[in-house]
This record gives sequence, structure tokens and C-alpha cells, in this order.
Amino acid sequence: MGKKEAYSTCILVMSVLCVSLSTATRVTSAGVNWGTMTTQLLPPEKVVHMLKQNGFQKLKLFDADERIMAALIGTDIEVMLAIPNYMLHQMSADPDAAASWVDSNVTSWLYDGGVNIKYIAVGNEPFLQAYNGSYLRVTLPALRNIQHALDHAKINSQVKVTVPFNADIYYSPDANPVPSAGDFRPELRDPTIEIVQFLHSNDAPFTVNIYPFLSLYSNEYFPLDFAFFEGTNKPIKDGDLIYTNVFDANFDTLIWALNKAGYPDLKIIIGEVGWPTDGDKHANLQYAKKFNQGLIQHVLSGKGTPARKGKIDVYLFSLIDENAKSIAPGSFERHWGLFEYDGKPKYELDISGLKEDKGLVAVEGVKYMLRKWCVLDPSASDVEELPESINYACSLSDCTALGYGSSCNHLSVEGNASYAFNMYYQVFGQKDWECDFSGLAIITDKDPSDDHCEFPIMIAYGHSLANHGRLLDVLLRIAAGCLVFLVLL
Repeated sequence: MGKKEAYSTCILVMSVLCVSLSTATRVTSAGVNWGTMTTQLLPPEKVVHMLKQNGFQKLKLFDADERIMAALIGTDIEVMLAIPNYMLHQMSADPDAAASWVDSNVTSWLYDGGVNIKYIAVGNEPFLQAYNGSYLRVTLPALRNIQHALDHAKINSQVKVTVPFNADIYYSPDANPVPSAGDFRPELRDPTIEIVQFLHSNDAPFTVNIYPFLSLYSNEYFPLDFAFFEGTNKPIKDGDLIYTNVFDANFDTLIWALNKAGYPDLKIIIGEVGWPTDGDKHANLQYAKKFNQGLIQHVLSGKGTPARKGKIDVYLFSLIDENAKSIAPGSFERHWGLFEYDGKPKYELDISGLKEDKGLVAVEGVKYMLRKWCVLDPSASDVEELPESINYACSLSDCTALGYGSSCNHLSVEGNASYAFNMYYQVFGQKDWECDFSGLAIITDKDPSDDHCEFPIMIAYGHSLANHGRLLDVLLRIAAGCLVFLVLL
């Protein structure tokens, strides 16, 4: 090979390498949350395989599930591992408990070829207003004790602590609702800044969960186009800065709050952000795809926000629908997934941000229960107990698709009954005696689904909560948060 040919080959190789590195950099900035509050959990090893096939390289977990951790061994997927809120009091009061947790859930997995744990999330939205200050005094001590445990284990340079906050810890006053007026809420300012100081001193990031969907959900006058990333006819002007979407405005409100606290350059991670696909009139496939695709392209573009340039680290919420989540905030809580309960993608999504029109890869080898459904007996004549039966079925399963604006809201009274009966029947494993409801229900092999409303058949196996003796606990959570679907006959 002559000098010219060698030079040309080197240039070609370097060009390909640069493109590859650029693509890899873009991909690694996008992560996903994997929640497991479901009655039937897909086998973790199959889900992890799906994550690899789709190019997800960052994963946020809400607890240290052993089978999930085992499935992540050797994958190089970067993991943010959470300590649940209920453990904060113990972690705060007992340094030995914190050290034991780190030893069992971090150092034991953190070996060459093990699990690539990058962050420990101490709690999840512990300052949320709904908690009424329950965790205000224990979050920082718990954070300190976990950090001390990491220091003692000599992995503090490899694993960083953080606290995922809800965006309600900061605000802009009604009199001047622009990002530059942003500050931490007065009642939370001191404890929040103490945590910010601690994170900064340990070179750790500030994590915040931002949900533009909730702005739309909570305010019927909120401008729809401002929730997305395609511009708006009525942008917000803040001095020389122009805002065309609520994500940027929310993010920069935090930037200004940190500036006023004296930490303008603190690294920020978006711990949760996404859009649900059911459970509300604005929760649908079209809007979810529009938001998530726009978000990915926006945060990975490097343009940043008006107040801070550069790529933004985000973890999409969420990976798979969770049918056992509390719906106290709204029925949409069980429908944030990019994938259905059985690992099928809901819509096309390019997580690289390269504007490629490609689909997500489904979880492979999923097995289902038999193709049987429990429905209202068409010959039933004594329907006096029907409302009570529907309410009972919904209280112990998931009927959120029947709510106003949801995918099955168009069903008749009979359709509502069949949907409720079937959800209960599926959750309880298609046992014949679970399809009775005072003689009102029958089992059929004819699929009652229509073009808009699916009557699901649950997966038949896997690391389900039922298999671990926790089904009763899950069902109690469903009942506690579940909406009661009254049917007017």
C-alpha cells in the first residue's frame, strides 16, 4: 500500500471512528427507569436482553432486586440503584445499617465483570409535599451515612450518591412566573441547600424529576403546544431568553434556584421524565411518542436550555407499564411505559436522538396464559349485584382503562362489566372459580377486544410478585389507590 492509499485509509477509519464515538456519546446520555410494581413481572434476564438490543445504556432502579441485579452482571449498563423511602429513617439513625446495605447491594455486585453501578439514589422524591415533611429530617443524615459507607469501602470515586427530588421543591412566584425568578420553596430551602452543599462537596449530581404532562393534567388552561418541543405561538420571554416549552422553563427555574444558592455549575440529572399512554384524555400513544421523541432529540442535541447549554442526562419514565402502582395521583400512573406489560413496544422511538424512524425491539420469548377471557354472561337476567361485582373486581385488579378519556371509556355497561371481570380473572391466574361474580360471568375463548380497547391475557410465568408470596401485598396496594368504577344501570 502506497502512502496516498494508507493516508486515505486512515482518514476513512478515523471518520468512521468519529461517527461511531459520536453516536455512542449520544446514546449514553439517554437512560430509562425500570419499575416493578406489577402483579406479573417479566423475567429480568429477558428484559435486560431487550435493553441491550435497544441500545439502552443507562438504567435507574427503585430498589435492589437480586434477580434484576444478577441479570445485569457483565452488561456494562450503567445503573442508578435506589434506596426506598421507607428505609430512610433506619439509614439515618444507624450508620451500620447504611454500611450493611452498601455491602450487600453495592460492593457485592461491584467487581470486574459485575454490575456497573454508577449512582446510589437515596430515597425518591422525599420532600414531596404529599409526604407532609415525613422525610425532611432524615434524608440528609441517610445521605451522609451512605456516603461514609462508600468512603469506607473505597468506592466513593466510582459510585456517587444523589437524591431524586420532585420539581415541586422549587417555584417561580405568581407575581413573576419566569425561570429567572426561580428559587427553592421557603419551607424547603434550608434542608434542600444543605443537601446541595453535601452533593457539591462530594462531586455528586443533583437529580430532579420533571413531568410536563402533569402541568397539562393539573391545569385545563395550560397551552397544549407548550408541553412539547416543536415551538409555540406564545413563547415566554425572560429578559433576553426565550422559552418555547415547559421542560426548558422548568429546568431553568432549577438553574436559577441553584444560582441563588451559590451552586451555578452543579451537575443535574433528570431522574424521571416521560408521557403516559392511557388513563387520561391527554394520555395517548400519539402524544407519548411526540413528547418522548422530541425530548430525546432535544436533550441529546447539545443545545441545552436557554440558561445552560450542553447535553442533558435523562432517564425516561418508564420502561414497562406497572399495573400495581397507586393511582392516587391519577389513573395514568399505570401507563407510563414505553412497553406494554408483556414487553411489546407501544410505538416507534429512536432513543439515539438521530432522528431515525425505527422501532423498539420487544422482549423475546414471552409466554402467555391460555386464550381465555372472563366476561358478562349475555344470558344473565338478575343484574342487581352487577355494580357491586364490578367495583369488587376493579378494586383488586386494574380498571384504569375504563376511566374518562381512557382507551376503553367507550364501552357499554356490559362492556365495562366484562372488562372488569376479565382483569380480575387474569390477575388471579385464570382460575375457573375466579370467573363467577354471583353467577353473572362466564369464560369464553372469543376475544372481546375491539380496535381501541384490549382485553389482555396476562403472562404465564416469570419473576412475578405472586410467585414470591407478595400478591396479597400488591393487591392491597391496588385496592388502596384504585378508583371505584360505578356503573349506572
